[in-house]
Amino acid sequence: MTADGRGDTRARILDAAAQMIADGPGEEISLRAVCAAVGVKMPTLYHFFGNKQGLLEAVMGRGFDLYLAEKEAHESSGDPIQDLRDGWDAHVAFGIANPGFYTLMYGKVVPGYSPAAQSRPSQILRGITLKAAAQGRLVVPAEQAAAHILVTNIGVTLRMIVLAQEDWELSRAVREGAIAAITGTSSSNAPRSVMHQALEYANAHPEALGQEETAMLSAWLRRLSES
Repeated sequence: MTADGRGDTRARILDAAAQMIADGPGEEISLRAVCAAVGVKMPTLYHFFGNKQGLLEAVMGRGFDLYLAEKEAHESSGDPIQDLRDGWDAHVAFGIANPGFYTLMYGKVVPGYSPAAQSRPSQILRGITLKAAAQGRLVVPAEQAAAHILVTNIGVTLRMIVLAQEDWELSRAVREGAIAAITGTSSSNAPRSVMHQALEYANAHPEALGQEETAMLSAWLRRLSES
């Protein structure tokens, strides 16, 4: 068998498994059924993927490829906080549209184990929160802000999948609550909230003051906030 033939067989096994997962969200897939769909024997599947976990991780990678392709199709707004909002909505929409992939990507939990494919979107999210931190718009470290957004985003998405019901009002409420928590715009700390609201508006609308004036205002407000 040629190298191309081996690659084609591996791709067909992966395609069959991915299709079964997409067709039956949350259901366990049968390796024998996958082999039957492709017309190969079990040893062939083991040769390419090692075991069932290896196959599932390959399908998971396929899901993350699809997810990231959709995210990359959307250009940055230029405002990291707005990018967090847009990314949140895109995350929820992907989960609703692809419950089979999503539950495999984020719903299968093994204590102490994090699939390598999960790191890719997490890195993108950390890049956005690092930009927000550089602008002085976070009241927590960028790493913590990224984790806060991710875990709440996953929770909302899984809830909609479990209930098989979209709830965008809840999603927006949780999204804004998460953003308020990492930017310090909660009404429970009024002076700090006012400063961060001013900082948010200035950075979200740099044309209002101009780039240099916005940078100067941001520096002043950060200094006041820290004091």
